[in-house]
Amino acid sequence: MNRFDQAKMLMKVKKIQAELKKEVITIEKGDGAVRVEITGEQKLKKIHIDPEFVDLDDIGELEKWVEEAVRDAIQESQKVAAEKMQPMMGMLGGLGM
Repeated sequence: MNRFDQAKMLMKVKKIQAELKKEVITIEKGDGAVRVEITGEQKLKKIHIDPEFVDLDDIGELEKWVEEAVRDAIQESQKVAAEKMQPMMGMLGGLGM
């Protein structure tokens, strides 16, 4: 791979990283009781809990919703990142990597 190809690939990677940084994935659990926002870079932006949906006598249910929402948000962000990186994988394969 020559320097031009390396520079071109690096620019594409930086562009994808910038896109992932801007991408926000939102997951809701418990009919909207818990909402998690995460970036395509897998950085947690916000966890929102709607107090109208929370039963203080069943905190275990709230904990379950938060765990599920965070887990699903991470999985979705990984899926988004993989989809955006897919074209790069083809380029790397063509370069013998």
